[in-house]
Amino acid sequence: MTSHPVPADRRAALVDFDRVQTYHSATMSVTLPESLDAWRMVSARRSFEGTLPVATLSRLREALAGTDGLVQFELDFGRDSLGTDYVAVQAQARLTLTCQRTLEPFVLPVTVDTRLGLVRHERDEAGLPPDYEALLVPEDGRLNPADVIEDELLLALPLVPVDPDSSLPDEVTGRDADGDAEGGRHAGNPFAVLRELKK
Repeated sequence: MTSHPVPADRRAALVDFDRVQTYHSATMSVTLPESLDAWRMVSARRSFEGTLPVATLSRLREALAGTDGLVQFELDFGRDSLGTDYVAVQAQARLTLTCQRTLEPFVLPVTVDTRLGLVRHERDEAGLPPDYEALLVPEDGRLNPADVIEDELLLALPLVPVDPDSSLPDEVTGRDADGDAEGGRHAGNPFAVLRELKK
């Protein structure tokens, strides 16, 4: 079988990095591979941009009240002026959480913008610049880029999600129209409150 060369304008679209031998500096791909070689991506200054369905991120899905929507992402691999290998992660998503005040679902816009220093050993973390977070790369150098994005989204979620537009219902606070009026009368007279309690 005759081998035909791959046209130059198609090479950037290929994502099987184990087979493709030609890399282009700072190229951008909209297709996110399941696995990639972190060190080769750094050398090639590779970038990826696109979307991921929220429903495909299983660990994130467990923390949500709904799985609709997409995650917009951008990954940029490179090496800074100090020689530190990194991947810059940017992501935006509108995630549905359960409000812990009302137990009702609400949509929270979540934004990630961080730079992860790629390290081979945990001890290397101490040598990273102060504005970097460490990302430990396995011995084989392989990373799952979707996992990296998912990890950063999980870290961006609030520990106690609360809808900023929510308020406790009256049955929880014990307040009603008459109660508000009684509360207003008693608020300035603590002895009146005591008399009510003794009845």
